[in-house]
Amino acid sequence: MKTAPRIYGDRPRGWRWAVVASVTAALVLALWWGFFRTVETIKTVTVRRADIENAVTALGTLQPLRYVDVGAQVSGQIRQIAVRPGEVVAKGDLLLEIDPAVQEALVRTNRAMLASLRAQLAEQDALRDLARQQADRQGRMAADGSTRLEDVQTARANLRVAEARLDSLRAQIEGAQSTLQGNETLLGYSRIYAPIAGTVVTLDAREGQTLNATYQTPNLLRIADLSRMTVWTEVSEADVGRIRPGMPVYFTTLGLLAADGSPRRWTGVLRQVLPAPPSPQGTAASGATAPAAAAPAGKVVSYTALFDVDNADGALMPQMSAQVFFVVSSARDVPVVPLAALEPLAGRPGGFTARVQADDGMELREVRIGVRDRLLGEVLSGLAEGERVVTAVTRTQSSRRLRW
Repeated sequence: MKTAPRIYGDRPRGWRWAVVASVTAALVLALWWGFFRTVETIKTVTVRRADIENAVTALGTLQPLRYVDVGAQVSGQIRQIAVRPGEVVAKGDLLLEIDPAVQEALVRTNRAMLASLRAQLAEQDALRDLARQQADRQGRMAADGSTRLEDVQTARANLRVAEARLDSLRAQIEGAQSTLQGNETLLGYSRIYAPIAGTVVTLDAREGQTLNATYQTPNLLRIADLSRMTVWTEVSEADVGRIRPGMPVYFTTLGLLAADGSPRRWTGVLRQVLPAPPSPQGTAASGATAPAAAAPAGKVVSYTALFDVDNADGALMPQMSAQVFFVVSSARDVPVVPLAALEPLAGRPGGFTARVQADDGMELREVRIGVRDRLLGEVLSGLAEGERVVTAVTRTQSSRRLRW
């Protein structure tokens, strides 16, 4: 006798187990998908057009291209100062005056001494004429045998002495004239005039100050032509080999902005790279460089590069700091790609490989790069504008992507 299958409700018992198995499989699949599945993330950048520039950066200091430190060549007390800092002067304008009393006294003494010597010269000239007449008379008498030889010799000796004294007085007069000219020149130095046209940028003198110019020339003020400036730039020894005279250069300064609010830019051309680094004794402000001493071990050596810029509006001032850019190479409105997305090809300068995202995955391309900076490179071939270049591919488990 056959037993009929047990029925729960109106469905077979195996259906429930099938549902449980399906739900369990779905939960396992969901857990795997959410926690244990490996997810591949591809980061890309788009090839775009931009300006690119390869430049050497350095710090510099602005100084006038043409300036003069005005000093005193005579000692004495400053009687008058005719200018003030910031004042514009023309060549030949009076700057200051030193009390000329000492120089005037010396000039008067020299003139009196010169007059005395000239009087002595006139006296000695008359004595020389008398000695010549006596010598001539003794000569005629000696020819007639009416005088002694001793008297003839004495007359001739007196003539030579008179002529020698004349020569001595003439030499003394010449020396006195030179001394007088020197002291008259020093008297002129008591009034100091502007040697060039420009602006008084520094004034270290004060009225009533006593100057001593015996051993060194005291610097009183500086006049500078601010219409053209020189940028003294310190370039690291690691970069000095990349710069050369004639290359374009530009700089910006702190606080000086263009009309659109961006840092104002001045351009120029590299004029010179000094052959030796500056020593501690040499200063850019004075425009002189002393012989370089050996740099301490581990210290970076810098070389001085000079270039000039126009300053017609007077915005640039001495001692301003400048951020300088020496342009090694540049390109405008060209396709660029981040260098981080490229792999260099061994033995092929400028050759790289790049992974490009395509519809069916990624493809490897050979790319040639031109101008480059620290981040970007100019695409010469191998990539087109708008293509997406893979920068990184990461594989992580889904559980690591969750944030609790």
